[in-house]
Amino acid sequence: MTEEFRVNGDEILTKIKELVREGNIRRIIIKNEEGKPLIDIPLTVGVVGTIIAPQLAAIGAIASLLTHGTIVIERDERSL
Repeated sequence: MTEEFRVNGDEILTKIKELVREGNIRRIIIKNEEGKPLIDIPLTVGVVGTIIAPQLAAIGAIASLLTHGTIVIERDERSL
């Protein structure tokens, strides 16, 4: 199951942190205004906190370059 969120560049990092806290996310993809994927982050259940921390810095750098973007999340249907 996937969901898409259109956000401003300065809102990307905040939205991703919010989504990760919700849990049951298997993958996060950030796309630019044209729909081209810029970063694809697979998340593993149980190690999200340690794995996502370094990638948040990369997301912050990407977000600073975007005016608008799309966050696509893939949720784990088994945990819904």
